[in-house]
Amino acid sequence: MSANTWRPTGDSGPPSDPGEAASPGGPPDTGATNAARESGRSSHRFWSARRIPATIVALLSVAATGLLLYDVVSVRVGRPGMRWRRQLADELATRPLDDVWVIVGAAVAMALGLWLFLLAVTPGLRRLLPMRQPIGSREGEVRAGLDRRAAALILRDRAVRVPGVESARVDVGRRKVKARAKSHFRALEEVRADLDATLGEAVAALGPSRQPTLSVRVRRSKKG
Repeated sequence: MSANTWRPTGDSGPPSDPGEAASPGGPPDTGATNAARESGRSSHRFWSARRIPATIVALLSVAATGLLLYDVVSVRVGRPGMRWRRQLADELATRPLDDVWVIVGAAVAMALGLWLFLLAVTPGLRRLLPMRQPIGSREGEVRAGLDRRAAALILRDRAVRVPGVESARVDVGRRKVKARAKSHFRALEEVRADLDATLGEAVAALGPSRQPTLSVRVRRSKKG
């Protein structure tokens, strides 16, 4: 989830009336932005340890394997097999493939397998924004990340310091930063241009691994 911060000032929906100014997208090409791009190498996303899913799968696998081995050993020493295994073998041998329970079981197994596959191939930790590695550091030696909510708070605080901005809301994603502001004085285009410059420098100063696209919208706050 992307971080959200907002100062309550009434209606929060962005209207499409003429009293709104929007940036064309993308941070301004300022000196701070260029310096941030040249300040280090880009870093990959952090990978989650997936401890809870791995623990659940390991425990279920150990339990199922142990129970099956116990039943096999019991049959080898001359004891009858467990009733549940005999019934399961009979059901699998007699039920047709188009049976409802066979289809449901296959769907559940496929869903669990797909879930485990997605956990194995995706990094996770979506709230962490990877930061650039400093110059001179070896690969994997220094890695830093910034919580997206913390980044949104920093950018929101920078936005409300711009003259003319009454309130602001900032959403920080992995590829895009969205800023929505309300202005109670000054021309909207002037406020938007100042926000573009201020937030562009602030985003670059945070040092993200991949420079996100900046989108700024400014509208006039409602009077009364």
